[in-house]
Amino acid sequence: QVQLVESGGGLVQAGGSLRLSCTASGLTFSSAAMGWFREAPGKEREFVAAISRGGSMTYYADSVKGRFTISRDNAKNTVYLQMNSLKPEDTAVYYCNAHWITVDYWGKGALVTVSS
Repeated sequence: QVQLVESGGGLVQAGGSLRLSCTASGLTFSSAAMGWFREAPGKEREFVAAISRGGSMTYYADSVKGRFTISRDNAKNTVYLQMNSLKPEDTAVYYCNAHWITVDYWGKGALVTVSS
């Protein structure tokens, strides 16, 4: 059974930083492309960032480019999202995603709240 567990969410002031972690189990982590999505109150879930299986390729939404960094440690089955220069509009539940053997798996989410 595939499980993705996010951690590291919380409350931060605008301009601050947070690092989200997502630890995976039940899959071959090094064979899965990993990503982060977010869902703000009253809005649809949107793409934030993604990283290839080996970590050599990364992709970002325009809204976070230059402020967020996605990385992974295949030895620890963990993907990270470093979020800097946070803005109130970054407030959302952040979901970890694993794309493995054509199937998408999701974590339960981590709440990030950015106060102005």
